[in-house]
Amino acid sequence: MSAPERIPPRSVTPPAAGSAELLADGELTVRGRIREASNAALFCTIAYDGQEAACVYKPVAGERPLWDFPDGTLAAREVAAYEVSEATGWGLVPPTVLRDGPYGEGMCQLWIEATPDAELLALVDTEEPEAGWKAIGFAQVDEDRTALLVHADDERLRRLAVLDAVINNADRKGGHLLPTTDGRLYGIDHGVTFNAENKLRTLLWGWAGEPLTAEAVDVLGGLRDALDDDGALGGRLTRLITTAELAATRARVDALLVSGKHPEPSGEWPAIPWPPV
Repeated sequence: MSAPERIPPRSVTPPAAGSAELLADGELTVRGRIREASNAALFCTIAYDGQEAACVYKPVAGERPLWDFPDGTLAAREVAAYEVSEATGWGLVPPTVLRDGPYGEGMCQLWIEATPDAELLALVDTEEPEAGWKAIGFAQVDEDRTALLVHADDERLRRLAVLDAVINNADRKGGHLLPTTDGRLYGIDHGVTFNAENKLRTLLWGWAGEPLTAEAVDVLGGLRDALDDDGALGGRLTRLITTAELAATRARVDALLVSGKHPEPSGEWPAIPWPPV
């Protein structure tokens, strides 16, 4: 199988109607391997009923074992993250399905081409962020320089911070943020999510401890109903994550609604992923 140094850009902005059906039922053709990925991630094309798109296929067989997540579960967690994202109405995760492929069952996700010049993260030589930016923390740039790591004070990022708190994302890096030319923002790489223990590790700490927006509170209320035993979302998630993990997801939503605030680092787990990008 070929392994190109760089995947050719393919724009799918926004995802077309029927993308989930295309991903689930289309003919999957592997074009190359995405070398930067920690687990096997294959760049593919998919075709069905006259439609064609680019996608990412991550076979379960290519997942590396992790000490804190059961083997062979990362693909299902990516699909679960998409299901929760869709339930919010925010559309922050590209269409994602679990399906059979050339290397067995795996996650298949619509390819999203990011806008290369979007400014969502920055390192600045100041003690406080400028207007329009939120502080993440100080980073050692080299032996003689420390800089402040900041992210944009952006409504799209704030929604993603709420989603990450719900799904308990243990790996929200800068490279997982995909802004597109039409102004949308997508998050990808959700394999290490939904752990029953608190694992939240993210670059989006700029709103930590601040009140949730009224929109976020409304969305969380709807999520809580959908996650009930007789809720549609809860039913779909039972096929993707464990009973304990589903219960922990409900508990995280409840905790956010009770506090009315964005979560803060617990101190029990590294707050920022490494490397951050």
